[in-house]
Amino acid sequence: MGIALIILGAGKGTRMHSDLPKVLHPIAGAPMLVHAIRAGASLEPARCVIVAGHGAEAVTKAAEDYEPAAQIALQSEQLGTAHAVAQARDLLKEHEGDALVLYGDTPFIQPETLERMVAARAVHDLVVLGFHAADPGRYGRLVMAGDTLERIVEFKDATEAERAIDFCNSGVIACDSATLFDLIDAVGNDNAAGEYYLTDIIAIARARGLSATAVACDEAETLGVNSRAELAQAETLFQARARTQAMENGVTLLAPETVFFAFDTAIGRDSLIEQNVVFGPGATVESGAHIRAFSHLEGCHVSRGAIVGPYARLRPGAELAEYVRIGNFVEIKNAVLEAGAKVNHLSYIGDATVGADANIGAGTVTCNYDGVMKHHTTIGARAFIGSDTMLIAPVNVGDDAMTGSGSVITRDVPDGALAIARPEQVTKPGMARKLFDILKKKKAKQAKGAE
Repeated sequence: MGIALIILGAGKGTRMHSDLPKVLHPIAGAPMLVHAIRAGASLEPARCVIVAGHGAEAVTKAAEDYEPAAQIALQSEQLGTAHAVAQARDLLKEHEGDALVLYGDTPFIQPETLERMVAARAVHDLVVLGFHAADPGRYGRLVMAGDTLERIVEFKDATEAERAIDFCNSGVIACDSATLFDLIDAVGNDNAAGEYYLTDIIAIARARGLSATAVACDEAETLGVNSRAELAQAETLFQARARTQAMENGVTLLAPETVFFAFDTAIGRDSLIEQNVVFGPGATVESGAHIRAFSHLEGCHVSRGAIVGPYARLRPGAELAEYVRIGNFVEIKNAVLEAGAKVNHLSYIGDATVGADANIGAGTVTCNYDGVMKHHTTIGARAFIGSDTMLIAPVNVGDDAMTGSGSVITRDVPDGALAIARPEQVTKPGMARKLFDILKKKKAKQAKGAE
């Protein structure tokens, strides 16, 4: 029992002018296909079938990366939407329950809309998702009689009275799985395009005495993406919604239009996000954190009270505990910074653990990569790392230890020790003036020779 999702994603997307399958073009850091899967996941489906065609291998990988339980049905020829849905038949032949048809290039259908479709299925055999269009254009029209959907009429086949209808078809349909495939068997391709249209099943169902209805949603939910311009429009729509939701949930955005969210960004209440902050996938910010201007965060976790930026970069695996401070032009990657640690400027901390209340001076680098392998650096609690320290991993700096500025640390530093590892300074009196004189004469000679 339960619901089976059938998500259509076989189209090439010719108008995108791209080698990438249309459903893999990203919105908010995730392929459009992932947005469709996420929407359907709110129903806790028993099965999820992706119908792939063009670029099937890439579509399969994207689907399975996000939803390992997803199954792939191949549509080797694109012969219409009914033909596409039919490709899922073998994978769902044992499924007992409803099937919900979604589209991989229609990323914004909301979970509550799908829940209303499920509720309507308790009363009707088929449920179609419709929307009232500001400009119905060439959309298919939903012809209603009360709450009964009589038929779907394509624009080219509609009468003047039918074209005046502004209730339009989104293509999303819910139906008992066995019934759906039975109706598809009766769909023909006697049309100008020679294709099998899923919309034809409504008239077939009504002729068989089955009931159908349509649930209405906001037009923006049904936005389909078929071109680069529409992709940009979709990104704008996503960001506007994400910003509004963040502020409604208690997040302060100083300049909302300059903050960009990923599809899975999570930010706690009373956090402050300054201008021109970009969130990549996998970023979580707890309540009361402060993200300063021009910072970029992805695959990271920022705890309560932490301050990040300005001009900071948190890469995947960055884990900031409470009240950590990350300053300007600091990059953190695959590193844990424990409570109260500070890396205030011009440093790279990668593949490392930094203890509580440690202070990392400007210009510090954990030298983690030897060209083949990554190595770990551990810095103890309350340690003080002097400016311009190079920590050659693997290396450990103990609790309450210190390194001298300009040091190159290649061996472990015990708890409470001071490590200084730099060449002895050599001073040669008067040598600077002599050297400058030599260089100036050489430059003058070169200039004269060039004349």
